Amino acid sequence: MESESIVYGCIRDWPVTDAQQQRQRSQINVQAIQALPEADGWELFHRDLFACSALDNTMTQSQVIHFGSSYRSIEYEWALWIQHFENLLKRMCWASAVVHLETETNGMHTFRWESEHYDDQPNTGDLSVRCVWERDSSLRL
Repeated sequence: MESESIVYGCIRDWPVTDAQQQRQRSQINVQAIQALPEADGWELFHRDLFACSALDNTMTQSQVIHFGSSYRSIEYEWALWIQHFENLLKRMCWASAVVHLETETNGMHTFRWESEHYDDQPNTGDLSVRCVWERDSSLRL
């Protein structure tokens, strides 16, 4: 039997005080997500994973895009999933991103990206990820 893996997290943009600038940044992010393929039952990384508030509601607040999905043994495809995620980040305006991976066999992993790039254009440079691994070692009786 294959084990279930849960992937979830969020992408957060910089806070912007100008409403027009915030809408522009949010639109870039929404377009990047909409460019992802549709879920077809097999697709590993698709637009249906993501949700964010409507552009009219972002005003001058930080845009937060959240995502999540359940997979069967994603650990075997994890490098590919991360590659897709980083490619998405390179097409977006963002300040930080966090991905939580919960697996039945390998415990919990938290991956973090922090951007030092503040601009009205996507950050297409190299990305740096930090990973923390947590494992629950308690015995269940």
